[in-house]
Amino acid sequence: MVIVDKEFGEVIVRKNAWVRNIRFSVSTSGRLAMSVPKYTSEFLAKRFLNANRKMIREKLPVKDPAEQRARDYQKKQLMKKAREYLPYRLEYFARLHGYKYDNFRLSHANTRWGSCTHRKRTGGNTDEITISLNIGLMNVPETLRDYVILHELAHINHPDHSKDFWAEVGKHDHNYKLHERRLKGFSPGV
Repeated sequence: MVIVDKEFGEVIVRKNAWVRNIRFSVSTSGRLAMSVPKYTSEFLAKRFLNANRKMIREKLPVKDPAEQRARDYQKKQLMKKAREYLPYRLEYFARLHGYKYDNFRLSHANTRWGSCTHRKRTGGNTDEITISLNIGLMNVPETLRDYVILHELAHINHPDHSKDFWAEVGKHDHNYKLHERRLKGFSPGV
């Protein structure tokens, strides 16, 4: 449920069977979020919001509604660019270096540039492999994007960060140490 509030903009209301008390937090988008018991009505959620305005203003760094909309627009534009670019670049490097994966997805996590997930197939001995790449990669130089893609592809053969893993990354990107250091100057969050 979403409540539109004049002061806080869109307030995300999450209903949860395990929650006993109403709690406030700030979502990754900078919006105010409320966790409420499962059967809380919109009326009660609004009433609690109104009763706690002063505390919310003082204690929670809620972004201005205009900032929220600007961030949403930026995220939408990055998602569009990422859809047009990242799957093809991933496929290019996978074919070039002989990697095989099953699924690809885009994310907008605040802390990770990408991930490679191995899941056991039901009734089989092989893993289903999903490569996830962050849309924030569209904000970094192409050499760093390529490094992240090669890094995630290397996780297909080495799910850890062992010496063998880094040797495989180094085989495809001779400057991976420099790229890794440079990437730390950017944030994956949008």
